[in-house]
Amino acid sequence: MWGDKRYRSFNYEMKRIFGTKIIKLSLDGGFTCPNRDGTLGSKGCIFCGEEGSGEFAASRTLGIKEQIENQKEFLSKKWNVGKYIAYFQNFTNTYSTYEDLKEKYNSAISQEGVVGLAIATRPDCLSDEVLDLLEEINKKTFLWIELGLQTIHENTAEFIGRGYSLDRYDKAIRQLNKRNIKTVTHLILGLPNESREDIISSVKYVSNTGTWGVKFHLLYIQKGTELYEYYKRTPFSILSMDEYISLVVDSIENLSPNMVIHRLTGDGKRSLLVEPLWSLDKRRVFSGIDMELKRRDSYQGIMV
Repeated sequence: MWGDKRYRSFNYEMKRIFGTKIIKLSLDGGFTCPNRDGTLGSKGCIFCGEEGSGEFAASRTLGIKEQIENQKEFLSKKWNVGKYIAYFQNFTNTYSTYEDLKEKYNSAISQEGVVGLAIATRPDCLSDEVLDLLEEINKKTFLWIELGLQTIHENTAEFIGRGYSLDRYDKAIRQLNKRNIKTVTHLILGLPNESREDIISSVKYVSNTGTWGVKFHLLYIQKGTELYEYYKRTPFSILSMDEYISLVVDSIENLSPNMVIHRLTGDGKRSLLVEPLWSLDKRRVFSGIDMELKRRDSYQGIMV
């Protein structure tokens, strides 16, 4: 297996590669998103708040160096480590000029203790110029690109306002794989009108694309999002903790054993979270996943 887990966890993989625990520093590069600035839309994806997906990122009023120093100081109270991944998390982090991106990426990887760079973006925001820059950065540091696919089903993608087709995701994965740039794909479990079979088909699809890692997110509802307004008008079933745990374990079983699982559940902002409130108890969710894998005598890739 993988250390004390029945799946290839992010912590396991980082310790295997770097020999120690690695901490992610969530940064805000001051970017926006074509789904917000009017290019594709103005409201963003249905689940995305005004702060973007990086609810815990540093303040965008600070420079990259200052954000990193602040994050290091804050996190040093919890972990005594000296190696970090700089993580551009908020909104679309390749959606700017070449020079702006180059300056911010290089600023991040030049800081003391930063051994890698993670960049969250959209498949439709990877121009040839940006891909060339990422290829250059990939030669300097441990790089991966995160893509928020969420689902392979076009009717759901339209409902959540994703703004690009599955073909566009496929093209981005091919382009990044060709340049030996690692990718992490995000999937949301519990989207309205998606069955267990729909969810597992998304997992199987992503597992076969050559993406390096995956992040599983629970669908949670927060105030200040389009999803919250929809939920008030048209209430729909929210996954229970047991249902979510079962779905995650089903997903783990259908993932390639070579894929790295970067996340097993989502982080709702406590002050804004509406449903499900059980998601605040992450330790219980993690423990439940471990227990269910053990109960089934199962592990990552058993169904592949």
